Amino acid sequence: MTRTAQVNDREKTAARLLKSSAKNSYDPEVDIDWDAPLLDDAPYIPFHRSSLYGTDLWERLDRAQRVELTKHEFASIASNGLWFEVLLMQILLKEFYDSDPRTDHAHYALTEIADECRHSTMFGKAVRRVGAPAYGPVPLLRQAGRVLPAILKGPSAYAAILVAEEILDRFQRDQMNDESVQPLVRMVNRIHVLEEARHVTFAREEVVRRMAGCGPAERAWHQFATALVSYAICFSLINPRVYAAVGLRPRDAHAAAWRNPHFQHTLHWGGEKIMGFLDEAGLIGGPGMPFWRKSFLIR
Repeated sequence: MTRTAQVNDREKTAARLLKSSAKNSYDPEVDIDWDAPLLDDAPYIPFHRSSLYGTDLWERLDRAQRVELTKHEFASIASNGLWFEVLLMQILLKEFYDSDPRTDHAHYALTEIADECRHSTMFGKAVRRVGAPAYGPVPLLRQAGRVLPAILKGPSAYAAILVAEEILDRFQRDQMNDESVQPLVRMVNRIHVLEEARHVTFAREEVVRRMAGCGPAERAWHQFATALVSYAICFSLINPRVYAAVGLRPRDAHAAAWRNPHFQHTLHWGGEKIMGFLDEAGLIGGPGMPFWRKSFLIR
């Protein structure tokens, strides 16, 4: 049963977030030592979060190959995170276009766009620094991303933003506290986590406000749209081309990853916090359920 969450006045929330942004923001250009050496034997994501961990293919890899695989998985996740950020900025710019530019709500939208610009630069520099390709999403999803900001609007737009941001947030919180992970990766994750907390507050309140006025048909559409985009987000995180870096056939390794109970658990774990919120907001159910199950966000 859907419960209506209480949200603060929109202007009060925006004013508070603007103050937080002024006090607690980072500049990756100066707050990250991009010239620091990378550690030869340190993974780029924890081994147990690798998409192949626990599979027969994983057992065939030696430690150096496992480290190399995590480097390319990190590059895939970071470059897909950059892709998410670009789509988010387009959605926020559309919102700002029709807003009153005198309001704190509009000012915070611009502030968040500025944050996302810096995060996109940070992710791009991180992928370049580790020496891996910027994989991004598979071609079909990249093309779909060209039209997504034009068709996704209302609560499902903010809900899709939340799924991308909160899954990444869960992964990054885990990694930034894991001392076995490359220090550069940990610092990138720490900056993103600290600044994304403000964005999550902003988006969650917008979802609740906008769902309050939805009738049954509109609710069903937003349930479907949120689930479909969330499946695309999960599917895109690890580009199949990463597996070629350690001599594996991309198609076979990608299929093994999606059959892998450990990776399925990682995706489910990554979405635990946001799925509870979306359920309360009324966005879980109806025509979207097959896509939620295919994404492993719901079992």
